[in-house]
Amino acid sequence: MIFALARQLPEADASTQAGKWQKNRFMGVEVTGKTLGLIGAGNIGSIVAARALGLKMKVVAFDPFLTPERAIDLGIEKVELDALLARADFITLHTPLTDQTRNILSRENIAQTKNGVRIVNCARGGLIDEAALKDALDSGHVAGAALDVFETEPAKASPLFGTPNFISTPHLGASTSEAQVNVAIQVAEQMSDFLLLGGVTNAINMPSLSAEEAPRLKPYMALAEKLGKLVGQIVGEDVRSVAVEIEGAAAQLNQKPITGAVLAGLMGTYSQTVNMVNAPFLAKERGLDVREVRHDREGDYHTLVALEVGTSGGTRRVAGTLFGNKAPRLVDIFGVAVEAELDGTMIYIVNTDAPGFIGKLGTALGEAGINIATFNLGRRDAGGEAVALVSVDGEVPPSVVASLGELEGVREVVPLRF
Repeated sequence: MIFALARQLPEADASTQAGKWQKNRFMGVEVTGKTLGLIGAGNIGSIVAARALGLKMKVVAFDPFLTPERAIDLGIEKVELDALLARADFITLHTPLTDQTRNILSRENIAQTKNGVRIVNCARGGLIDEAALKDALDSGHVAGAALDVFETEPAKASPLFGTPNFISTPHLGASTSEAQVNVAIQVAEQMSDFLLLGGVTNAINMPSLSAEEAPRLKPYMALAEKLGKLVGQIVGEDVRSVAVEIEGAAAQLNQKPITGAVLAGLMGTYSQTVNMVNAPFLAKERGLDVREVRHDREGDYHTLVALEVGTSGGTRRVAGTLFGNKAPRLVDIFGVAVEAELDGTMIYIVNTDAPGFIGKLGTALGEAGINIATFNLGRRDAGGEAVALVSVDGEVPPSVVASLGELEGVREVVPLRF
């Protein structure tokens, strides 16, 4: 469609077959050196970007889910919609039709485009205001438009039909014999990789995870998500920044899925509908600065994943590793060494280290009818701050949390759920 617009191929073909030789009438434009604006940089959009870069075009993209890192990988520039409209010589759309994308090329937005722009839509009908596009073509503001999709299909009539410099096709995007076979094979392979191995390929709005990487990364992702949940439940709304650190064996792995799992766990404490797809976007909405740190050094553990968050009171850091059968294990919480499995219902308690406290805590839980499953302790120094992570059977009512907070020496009590 871009080539057809640039060189007016359909009109030139019709003219030539009508016995005319109007060589001077069809003056085209080069695509090399022009700016292509992608509205939507998902799987298809990224493939179009690769083709355009091969033609020596400059590519800018508007996509709220496109990360800066992914844009760098693709060799394109991420911009806001207004900037794309003002800069693009060619605009092509690659988004689903949603409430947010319907008429994304509205009359107002088409008016913001560069004079002489050429517009292509092979994605979904309804992304463009077709009446507004007709007016822009008539006025010459839009030099050409090519649509494979329409707001109403089959498109038996359209205000665009018969307009000079307009090209239309009957939704032929996937109408090749190879595409019909390949799409079926690709879908089957991707579902198989996900269901059997946990692989997620061709993902643009979440970290891609190959079938080969998935088995190695899954234990680390489980650990990372639990570290995120731990910090989110204890620190609450006070998180200002997030740094995900990996070292040892973990430093040899793809860090993006680990970071995605941390954010999914952390953001899950603020919303019930969080997953690895929307967690980075939610973190960005909250204004969180997210960093990734990879250490080549050898530490105390063969492999380590750490999460450091900035708060109004300073930084707070937790770390975990994989033990034995790759079970996630917490090894450090806010500077206190504590070895604990993060699972089920737990209680996080900070208290002054003093004789008899463990007995008082056990008595209080027993009187409340709560059975202790595991008890994990750590302290900064004798008589100083101590930390307990207590795994219990069943839920912990708010009344029990309040009563534990009244025990002598207790500074903080937080119920946890993993």
